[in-house]
Amino acid sequence: MSGNSIVLDTNIILYLLNGDEYLADFLNQKELYISIISEIELLGYNQITKQEKLKIKEFISYCTILNISEKIKNECITLKEQTNIKTPDALVASTAIFLNLPLISADKIFNKIENINFLHYKL
Repeated sequence: MSGNSIVLDTNIILYLLNGDEYLADFLNQKELYISIISEIELLGYNQITKQEKLKIKEFISYCTILNISEKIKNECITLKEQTNIKTPDALVASTAIFLNLPLISADKIFNKIENINFLHYKL
């Protein structure tokens, strides 16, 4: 993994899919990683159309998707013990920590985590 790699939170993917050009420019030529939980959140939304699902699948095909390994699970448990963040957020953060990569999100909750390189995306 190079210094040109980054972990995306689910909300960042949604902004990209909705046409956020600034974000697209920022992430252009970067190696993109997502947690399996983001894939589940995106594709498991019950009001998603077939066209939206295809668009999501196409986008995530360009990303490396990380499953929940033993190390990610243990990091997630530690984060849950130390903070009051929700499990999906803890899994995304744990993925970034495991990979030792920055995490980009519009969600300020990640500021609570001390050992993460967090990029807060402000609209």
